[in-house]
Amino acid sequence: MSVPIKKRQRVKVSRYEPCPCHSGQFYSKCCGLFHSGVKAPSALTLMRSRYAAYAMHLADYIIDTTDSSGPQYEADRGKWKDSIESFASSVHFDGLEILEESLIGSEEAYVAFKASLRDVRGNDCGFSERSRFFFKADKWLYHSGVPL
Repeated sequence: MSVPIKKRQRVKVSRYEPCPCHSGQFYSKCCGLFHSGVKAPSALTLMRSRYAAYAMHLADYIIDTTDSSGPQYEADRGKWKDSIESFASSVHFDGLEILEESLIGSEEAYVAFKASLRDVRGNDCGFSERSRFFFKADKWLYHSGVPL
């Protein structure tokens, strides 16, 4: 018998609170723009906004900014959304450090970063990744990542 996933409500962030991506800017002047529909102008901006979306439990944003040709893409949107919400509910998002950004032409980019995360018991579960992004259909999309 499977245990149902407890869905957590979206984490509300006031427009004048610090952005969950840890940029030091107000949410309304940072990732809030992209979460409300403005297209991210760069892979780096998209990466930061995806980190903030995980922290805020914005599963639809994560799904909508993932390249359908990437390995993390799932055809079953409901199952994928549950998986994102389960992960987001199981950790605290303590910090984001950008290590490197590299643009390969005008349609491919890489962003290396370190995400500081803790599980609900306070244990470190952070990770570092080099993420790959593609510019398709007039927007940046996350494709894949490899651990650093």
